[in-house]
Amino acid sequence: MSKFLDRFRYFKQKGETFADGHGQLLETNRDWEDGYRQRWQHDKIVRSTHGVNCTGSCSWKIYVKNGLVTWETQQTDYPRTRPDMPNHEPRGCPRGASYSWYLYSANRLKYPLMRKRLMKMWREAKKLHRDPVEAWASIIEDADKAKSFKQARGRGGFVRSSWQEVNELIAASNVYTVKTYGPDRVAGFSPIPAMSMVSYASGARYLSLIGGTCLSFYDWYCDLPPASPQTWGEQTDVPESADWYNSSYIIAWGSNVPQTRTPDAHFFTEVRYKGTKTVAVTPDYAEIAKLCDLWLAPKQGTDAAMALAMGHVMLREFHLDNPRQYFTDYVRRYTDMPMLVMLEERDGYYAAGRMLRAADLVDSLGQENNPEWKTVAISSNGEMVVPNGSIGFRWGEKGKWNLEQRDGTTGAEAELQLSLLGSQDEIADVGFPYFGGEGSEYFNHVALDNVLLHKLPAKRLQLADGSTALVTTVYDLTMANYGLERGLNDENCAASYDDTKAYTPAWAEQITGVPRAQIIRIAREFADNADKTHGRSMIIVGAGLNHWYHLDMNYRGLINMLVFCGCVGQSGGGWAHYVGQEKLRPQTGWQPLAFALDWQRPARHMNSTSYFYNHSSQWRYETVTAEELLSPMADKSRYSGHLIDFNVRAERMGWLPSAPQLGTNPLYIAREAEKAGMTPVDYTVKSLKDGSIRFAAEQPENGKNHPRNLFIWRSNLLGSSGKGHEYMLKYLLGTEHGIQGLDLGKQGGVKPEEVEWVDNGLDGKLDLVVTLDFRLSSTCLYSDIVLPTATWYEKDDMNTSDMHPFIHPLSAAVDPAWESKSDWDIYKGIAKKFSEVCVGHLGKETDVVTLPIQHDSAAELAQPLDVKDWKKGECDLIPGKTAPHIMTVERDYPATYERFTSIGPLMEKIGNGGKGIAWNTQSEMDLLRKLNYTKADGPAKGQPMLNTAIDAAEMILTLAPETNGQVAVKAWAALSEFTGRDHTHLATNKEEEKIRFRDIQAQPRKIISSPTWSGLEDEHVSYNAGYTNVHELIPWRTLSGRQQLYQDHQWMRDFGESLLVYRPPIDTRSVKAVMGRKSNGNPEKALNFLTPHQKWGIHSTYSDNLLMLTLSRGGPIVWMSETDAKDLGIEDNDWIEVFNSNGALTARAVVSQRVPAGMTMMYHAQERIVNLPGSEITQQRGGIHNSVTRITPKPTHMIGGYAQLAYGFNYYGTVGSNRDEFVVVRKMKNINWLDGEGNDQVQESVK
Repeated sequence: MSKFLDRFRYFKQKGETFADGHGQLLETNRDWEDGYRQRWQHDKIVRSTHGVNCTGSCSWKIYVKNGLVTWETQQTDYPRTRPDMPNHEPRGCPRGASYSWYLYSANRLKYPLMRKRLMKMWREAKKLHRDPVEAWASIIEDADKAKSFKQARGRGGFVRSSWQEVNELIAASNVYTVKTYGPDRVAGFSPIPAMSMVSYASGARYLSLIGGTCLSFYDWYCDLPPASPQTWGEQTDVPESADWYNSSYIIAWGSNVPQTRTPDAHFFTEVRYKGTKTVAVTPDYAEIAKLCDLWLAPKQGTDAAMALAMGHVMLREFHLDNPRQYFTDYVRRYTDMPMLVMLEERDGYYAAGRMLRAADLVDSLGQENNPEWKTVAISSNGEMVVPNGSIGFRWGEKGKWNLEQRDGTTGAEAELQLSLLGSQDEIADVGFPYFGGEGSEYFNHVALDNVLLHKLPAKRLQLADGSTALVTTVYDLTMANYGLERGLNDENCAASYDDTKAYTPAWAEQITGVPRAQIIRIAREFADNADKTHGRSMIIVGAGLNHWYHLDMNYRGLINMLVFCGCVGQSGGGWAHYVGQEKLRPQTGWQPLAFALDWQRPARHMNSTSYFYNHSSQWRYETVTAEELLSPMADKSRYSGHLIDFNVRAERMGWLPSAPQLGTNPLYIAREAEKAGMTPVDYTVKSLKDGSIRFAAEQPENGKNHPRNLFIWRSNLLGSSGKGHEYMLKYLLGTEHGIQGLDLGKQGGVKPEEVEWVDNGLDGKLDLVVTLDFRLSSTCLYSDIVLPTATWYEKDDMNTSDMHPFIHPLSAAVDPAWESKSDWDIYKGIAKKFSEVCVGHLGKETDVVTLPIQHDSAAELAQPLDVKDWKKGECDLIPGKTAPHIMTVERDYPATYERFTSIGPLMEKIGNGGKGIAWNTQSEMDLLRKLNYTKADGPAKGQPMLNTAIDAAEMILTLAPETNGQVAVKAWAALSEFTGRDHTHLATNKEEEKIRFRDIQAQPRKIISSPTWSGLEDEHVSYNAGYTNVHELIPWRTLSGRQQLYQDHQWMRDFGESLLVYRPPIDTRSVKAVMGRKSNGNPEKALNFLTPHQKWGIHSTYSDNLLMLTLSRGGPIVWMSETDAKDLGIEDNDWIEVFNSNGALTARAVVSQRVPAGMTMMYHAQERIVNLPGSEITQQRGGIHNSVTRITPKPTHMIGGYAQLAYGFNYYGTVGSNRDEFVVVRKMKNINWLDGEGNDQVQESVK
């Protein structure tokens, strides 16, 4: 019967009743139920995940019906944990559960897009020039044409193109740039490989094959904690979240676990049922506070002060007054505390100098190999010893790089003295820098002398050159630095916790606002628990502490607490730093794929912070000077100049990379060298010394010395991470911007010494910006070409995280929709077109590459004692020693595509490795030939193929020790040769295990223990960083081979950071110049501007997702305190403007008592594409959170060539901090949506 008739008969139906007439039986049509049933019907379920850099790495069921993704739910089949542990699932969050909305939404990019102005020029040029490279040259060499399409960036005007057209234009631009300026003028930015490692590798492989520059991300995001390399020689290694359950005391310090680690938060809740105490430390009342027993709210930016005070209590009560055997033994064995430090004479006092080395003493204490890199201690019998494990034992000899308590000369057992107190020759007055007295209207201070003199026990030693020197131990320096009185009548040490001497609880109370009783209580409980459980106290920490300028002081404060309590390397204890999804577990198998190391070495890498600071001309607006950062004890005459000068010096001494590298095309150098009858290396050295070739960074405004082409993929650079957003718009893109301040020239400021100043900086440096994305992001809006990439449910890839030990896939549940393609296929297509277009322009070329001195290589033993600059005549230019390595790479440009799609011969000729060890890969290559088949002909004949993303995944899985048991055994054996101890037992039980891509599609697989990482993947212990250092006696990769609390590099000492100190936030001077300058009649107030991670998105992803917009307020918001809102006449949901000299943004106010007065929070990566009116200040569309930020690099992060302080890609370098920034906040008067008549920018850009 028809539904139409059913409607008329519905109320006339009669049926049997029951329940006293309360119920009635009817016979009705129930077809309407089918709609509900069919909503959840599906044809198949496919496993995938989200490559969104959230660290969740959650496995999801993707439901497919009629070839379309309909919905997703969480997988619950992770391998089970041991019986005494909760399982990993449930894993997931509302953001991930909304992802399928993107696939068929209006936001989805469906076709290749090109800016209309550029398309018109390109098509006209193609009519006039048959050669695509000449066609591109006719556009970009015409200043008016180039300026025309660059000015249209950010204003819409995209039209549909074809893959053939966009690939040809991109290839032509790349070939032109490589030929004219050099391959290092082509760059690419993509972050966090672990979230989709094949997709990252696709672009990086293409760039590396042509000699382009891969830009770093971990340091740029300010996710990199420099304190980790400084202390451990490790980029970052942390416990998996399951190890939280093994802890019995947890401090969540600046980490909002339930909001930013949602899939893992259940472990945090579950461990409380065991009786574990949890403490939250956040300046605002964050969600983590609800899950904790106690909430401490220090003033933002003062965390190091509170950590110092807690360390003061721990050292006083658990190391001095009532020493705990476990703690004493731990710091003796696993830290640099017993090592001797030389004291340098100053005017009336001493200063702590560098660590004493074997080379300083007569006959180098019997050490012939690297004696200048071997630290010295005194044994319990009073003899001088060279303990095993320092970095001098790592290189040039084998068998003694271990943490056995032995003298490296005699092999005899040696228990090291921690302190010289009681055996000293004299008591020395030693000066320590103090920065906590620096006054500020926004941050409290405690006025004390800027040099604090402490009394230390010291011994006088006879040196090899006949002189004598006073020495003390790191332990004695640490006790004095923390202000602990040890019976030496030290007037700058505290008699009680109530003294307001440096670093006491009373002192910290004045700085942080946290009551001293709470500081004492938490420190005491934390240490007491660690003593009773042998280290099961943990600190979970995140970006809340790491985004400050002096972030390393914040982190070293927490690390010191953990080291004092013996927590690092113990299950349930240690340092749990979680920010981005940094843990690329099969790293050593991935690197040859990503950077084309199978075909040519080395690849070009660049630290992004220095790159963008230079090329977006943010240095031209710098207000912070080196002088204000130096220690009051430093010789300031050695550190003159601008912050960018320090970066240039670091580049030429081989400490940091540079991009572009030299002020000439590196393809020309070999040709010129041949004419001169010299090798390219000798010619480059000669030319650098005579000045005929200079580093490009010395002349950044020279048109030959800046980047030209930029690829962006898997990233929203201009809508999320781009600190100094408005400077990027002006100087990189050449489009409208909102900069409010004046550069140094117009201010009359101090100009750089090493960098040539030009009054008018170059605008629009980038000739071509290409972005790959699945949605129209802010970065897409500012690009010239936008390529539609497959979503995470439409491509094959792999994903790992630091939060759990599994590797699992992204899978193509459906084919890429419309004309989108996977990242692998997109770059494969570009490589193919490049190989065709370059013929006649580029052939087999010799490329001269400069490579900074690398960590985990013998070259990290560069300048052992002090800093010498070859350009100042202090030493000779020696590549790899006093300057970067200078190397040649043979490139075959017409073979780019063939090399992209095959595995090269270097894997068999040289092998593979990572972190300083190497092994043979012949058997793995033989296996890959069987798995992937081989090339039948051409330049790669006989090599394993890489035709598909799955082929690439198989290469990673086969070469990595984490996924191939045979490789794991080889890797451990290689490490055993260095340490003299057998470590192969850690992997022999998995030797026959080989994880394939289809295996992880069936179920996530737990990885195999590998020496690439410092923890174990074991059925009896959860992964915890430092575990193998403590339990296998493998040294940390530092100068002493131990946890390095004392940083003795000359720059670290002169900038006052050899030991932990409190340094208040810097003054960026960004508000006074604009306060009241463009008044709208409403009150204005300066507030500290913080950008934590949000609840309704993962970075910028999901911020435009309709489901998340519906749950949230929908659009940009800024949180502020009720007090500040009242002062400004602002009510909840009012439109406000936030601005400073860097730019301006508009948002709605969220007024809340959870936010303390004096600060404001804008959860980061709220894009400018949703619900955003114009700015009254700039008269443009309101900006993003980074519109009010600007990079300020820190010189101590530029150090290199010095043991653990040496460059590695994403390992060490300048970071993009932003939380020291202040902004002016005011209520908006006129809300202009920039729509309608007079606002036809989009239409104009199309014409």
